[in-house]
Amino acid sequence: MTKTLPLNDLEIASKAIMKPIGEIAKKINIPEDAVEPYGKYKAKIDIAKLPEKTTNGKVVLVTAISPTPAGEGKSTVTVGLADALSRLGEKTMIALREPSLGPVMGIKGGATGGGYAQVVPMEEINLHFNGDIHAITTANNALSALIDNHIHQGNALQIDPRRITWKRVLDMNDRALRNVVVGLGGPTQGVPREDGFDITVASEIMAVFCLASSLQDLKDRISRIVIGYTYDKKAVTVQDLGVEGALTLLLKDAFKPNLVQTIEGTPAFIHGGPFANIAHGCNSIVATNTARKLADIVVTEAGFGSDLGAEKFMHIKGRQGGFAPDAVVIVATVRALKMHGGVPKAELINENVQAVKDGIANLAKHVETIQSFGVQPVVAVNRFVKDSPEELEAIILWCEANGLRVALTNVWEHGGEGGIALAEQVLDILKGSNNFAPLYDVEQSIEEKVETIVQKVYGGSHVIFSDQAMKSLRNIKENGWDILPICMAKTQYSFSDNPKLLGRPEQFSITIREIIPKLGAGFLVCLTGDIMTMPGLPKAPSALQMDIDQDGKAIGLM
Repeated sequence: MTKTLPLNDLEIASKAIMKPIGEIAKKINIPEDAVEPYGKYKAKIDIAKLPEKTTNGKVVLVTAISPTPAGEGKSTVTVGLADALSRLGEKTMIALREPSLGPVMGIKGGATGGGYAQVVPMEEINLHFNGDIHAITTANNALSALIDNHIHQGNALQIDPRRITWKRVLDMNDRALRNVVVGLGGPTQGVPREDGFDITVASEIMAVFCLASSLQDLKDRISRIVIGYTYDKKAVTVQDLGVEGALTLLLKDAFKPNLVQTIEGTPAFIHGGPFANIAHGCNSIVATNTARKLADIVVTEAGFGSDLGAEKFMHIKGRQGGFAPDAVVIVATVRALKMHGGVPKAELINENVQAVKDGIANLAKHVETIQSFGVQPVVAVNRFVKDSPEELEAIILWCEANGLRVALTNVWEHGGEGGIALAEQVLDILKGSNNFAPLYDVEQSIEEKVETIVQKVYGGSHVIFSDQAMKSLRNIKENGWDILPICMAKTQYSFSDNPKLLGRPEQFSITIREIIPKLGAGFLVCLTGDIMTMPGLPKAPSALQMDIDQDGKAIGLM
């Protein structure tokens, strides 16, 4: 393909020559009867019809420094690295999350990579895809309807309407729905009560969808979800309502992994989409493990920086999926490091080597975090067109001086070819072994597990538990739920719970304001700072730039 620059991501994706999805499936030995086409270039895969394989592919985890509005290109590097490995003759697959419409229509944009390192069809993946997130929304809201109907029809379980913890969801950023009142309008309209909406990717249905190993496991997990408490303050679960079968039925087709391809034809599973700042931030276990059965190397990513997605990959997804990362890549950019070094976004275009050096403190902490798990990372310096040679050299020299593997990547412009140096570093790591070990044992107390994350992963000094958190803590311990791993809900922009503290803050505390048990997912969500489970739209949302032409093609989709 002739590459005429500059083009934007959508233009590049629209010019890609895709192969029929059956050819992509055949490339990784997926039998024809396991492929359920959704059009010409997408398919669901029936994992029950895949051939048995006793060996598993190795897992390469791509994470990043703390994100900034300047962008880091983690998904772009993930795709480019996989394409580079494929160019080197390695049987490689990608496992990514599905984009949520909230960020797509808001400020973050899509999640299909960028430039010549994209998964395609880009616009279909970013807009509705194969309907999985809609199915999760439906299952979540069906449960809400069934809860309210149970109360309306006599409330045999004695559910206290004031203590219902289950919320409705919508796959959109809509701050007006954070707190609502339902059931108004007289005796035929339901029992009035306070309610609210989360974004779909924060739903526990999304979490169990991504952590379940089979349909039966999905059903079992759904049955354990706590939806609220009785007047006697006893937990009420989905199993008590008797609707776990119906909810699983709504998810049976969505649960099959989605197969697509990169611009260069590397097979990719895109399945599940929890955020990493309010959930566990990883694609589905069933997609990752299926990819491990089909390929020798699986390249996957975890949301935001290593303090969020990667930490949860290690402590939640890896534990429940039965694997650990065989190699870890940390993505860094000149632009983001300059912001961490104190440069405002409007001035990033100007060369500032000293700001890069100052911002490297953020990268250094992410490196230390990955090393604390017993893994030596590779730093991928994701090059942008206007980065100066001196700025790039500052990062590379720092890595070399600290004995770190580092590779300059240019996959946005050159696709897999621009990721060969990174791929070679990763392959070298995969030849050996690491000493991976989690940072805490699930049997430790909640306080010890949270303190471990705050001190060893964030670099903070101590943890403050609010009165509400202490109340939650007592309830969790009384019910025997304290042996679950921790899922921190924290701003992605800072190691602290203050999004304005960029770089590498020190001697800070983290305040836990509430702890929410997620028994189906199998973790405890600790809410920190002002983190919202229903985001709002920015002043100028991306939707303002979107349109459609007379031929039905998207315009302005990032």
